[in-house]
Amino acid sequence: MANLTSTDDALAARYRRSLELRERLHDVVPGGAHTYAKGDDQFPEIGPSLIERGEGCRVWDVDGNEFVEWGMGLRAVTLGHGFPEVVEAAYEQMKRGVNFTRPSPLELEYAEAFLAHLPGADMVKFTKDGSTADTGALKLARAVTGRDRVAICRDHPFYSYDDWAIVATGMTAGIPSGVEELTLTFAYNDLESVQALFDRYPDEIACVMLEPERTSPPENGFLEGLRELCDRHGALLVFDEMITGFRWHIGGAQTFHGVTPDLSTWGKGIANGFPLSLVAGKREHMERGGLRTEEERVFFLSTTHGAETSALGAALATLRVYEERDVIAHLWRQGERLRAGFDEAVRAAGVQDFVTLAGRPPALLYGTRDQDGEPSQTFRTLFLQETIARGIIAPNLIISYSHDDTAVDRTVEAIAGACEVYARALEEGPDRFLRGRPVKPVYRRFN
Repeated sequence: MANLTSTDDALAARYRRSLELRERLHDVVPGGAHTYAKGDDQFPEIGPSLIERGEGCRVWDVDGNEFVEWGMGLRAVTLGHGFPEVVEAAYEQMKRGVNFTRPSPLELEYAEAFLAHLPGADMVKFTKDGSTADTGALKLARAVTGRDRVAICRDHPFYSYDDWAIVATGMTAGIPSGVEELTLTFAYNDLESVQALFDRYPDEIACVMLEPERTSPPENGFLEGLRELCDRHGALLVFDEMITGFRWHIGGAQTFHGVTPDLSTWGKGIANGFPLSLVAGKREHMERGGLRTEEERVFFLSTTHGAETSALGAALATLRVYEERDVIAHLWRQGERLRAGFDEAVRAAGVQDFVTLAGRPPALLYGTRDQDGEPSQTFRTLFLQETIARGIIAPNLIISYSHDDTAVDRTVEAIAGACEVYARALEEGPDRFLRGRPVKPVYRRFN
């Protein structure tokens, strides 16, 4: 950590407990967080380090500072923090016991309710995080096809913490040599790059895995083309719906775009932040991990806590809220409102070429560029610093059902103020305005 200067004393006092507990946390937890995206290297040096509680779209840090929050648990909280119906449903299940020797009827109830919104899938398997779900889908695809290689979209940053995915990021410490040969990459919206992989490795690719959409929409025919290529070459098509699921559509981006994968993985928003993920897919593939097959058995997913009842209760309550209140329409409407305000703020400050916005309204991502128009971590830090100073925590701009007009207006006002500082930093240099060290990319070989 960089040392704070005397000019930062007043600001540091606002975060006195955060700064103290942050150092203690680093003493007992590598990196000071259990998810790299929540690490100190992803946020300004002076600011809220530990969040104590949340309500709706607002959070309070350990020093009692209040913020409108836009990270929403790495996009996992779609309804809002502490959403009453979800909390109550989880609590009721906890009182009845959370884990038994045999399955709970809640597993059947939620599986049927979820699949009712996903006509392209017949079965689900529960687990606790997206990494495990994606790895389970990969293993299943390899077993079904008898092939070892996997093709993943290199424009999408994270599939799993397991070797097969992380090896593509360049962070190869701890990964056995040879693993990298089995993971191939292709470009989004580039069917030719996928075809080239099938041409180079005929009958060797088990599956093509990607987020159906992230910052750019699929070009006409891209997802349909992937479906056709996988069918032609005998590979499975796998959609990672961790972000798009319960944001683009209750049936995910596959329903939104009308393209059905063989397998899809879900998590984050399906239980409003409670720990639940799943793999969904066609019966002919999913049964390879079950008891109704004569094929060789696949040890698909087997997790002690995969179907514990508190998260399933939360997931079922979340689904019911979506069905009854048209959450999806709210996410799109408020996201559009935020986008319009953001665009107006950056234009007013004259930084529209340097502070940009991408993605669909339910999950907007902003980019920061320096004086030369190059992506800049230093200017990202400045933008984060200035929005935090104005009561906004916005690593991204991820809408929730709890983000009302007041929250959006307050956020746009904060962005406008941050952009005024940004404009001055473009002229005078960011070092005059930045307090502490810049943030860093997650995927790097050395600190």
